[in-house]
Amino acid sequence: MGGIVRGGLIQCSLAGSTEQPIEKIKQAMIDKHIPFIEEAGKKDIQILCLQELFYGPYFCAEQKAKWYSMVEKIPDGPTIKLMQQYAKKYRMAMIVPIYEEEITGVYYNSAAVIDADGTYLGKYRKHHIPQVDPGFWEKFYFRPGNTGYPVFKTRYATIGVYICYDRHFPEGARVLGLRGAEIVFNPSATVAGLSEYLWELEQPAHAVANGYFVGAINRVGTEPPWNIGEFYGKSYFCDPRGQIIAQAARDKDELIVADLNLDMIQEVRQTWQFFRDRRPESYRELMEA
Repeated sequence: MGGIVRGGLIQCSLAGSTEQPIEKIKQAMIDKHIPFIEEAGKKDIQILCLQELFYGPYFCAEQKAKWYSMVEKIPDGPTIKLMQQYAKKYRMAMIVPIYEEEITGVYYNSAAVIDADGTYLGKYRKHHIPQVDPGFWEKFYFRPGNTGYPVFKTRYATIGVYICYDRHFPEGARVLGLRGAEIVFNPSATVAGLSEYLWELEQPAHAVANGYFVGAINRVGTEPPWNIGEFYGKSYFCDPRGQIIAQAARDKDELIVADLNLDMIQEVRQTWQFFRDRRPESYRELMEA
């Protein structure tokens, strides 16, 4: 679309205790996010992304059926309905990651995309589901996504969504670029000692390889009783040259804001003609391996 788009990312630590009833946990986290969402609106942010499973803890640190109660429908559940109201109020497109129920017993790690007039545009379901010991037992909770890699034409930009572990796989990141994404958002929950050395490598690499902006979001702090590690924050935006242009602190609940010049996409792609020079006919082994 071109021009300047103001983007925002919210990173937050857990509110309350994981020992509380599910509905209290959800309400505490939503209540914690609302002031940041309102701040984003007052700062004229045009596209805002929340962190992975934003309304609760990263419950995949254990395998307990009680966390199935975190699920909601998309778009008809109460959380998405509420966020549609804020999107409309502030004329702000939003990416809202929650635990989605398709039918009873069929659940996804998903993100709803809402346009600046409150219209629900669609959803992305996380494709790559890790099962990493200790503390990342996602196959207990989520089916692999079946949405493909959609892009969403918001009022301000065409965007894509890639959730957490997806970022380790360049194939979907490429598809989003080929489908016209100008900004790709990656809401995450990732801890120090496991992935931190990759945090500022992989997503700038996707930005460079595909000539788009990336917004990478991580939560903050430790979450007892599991304490699987420190969620190290450091959410950031990077540009199509892979340069980090705005970044949050490691240990602070924070809204970060960046003005993204979408005209840079054309400039970069006309310098590095990666899409022109692709040889998809020679990549058959990717499908056969």
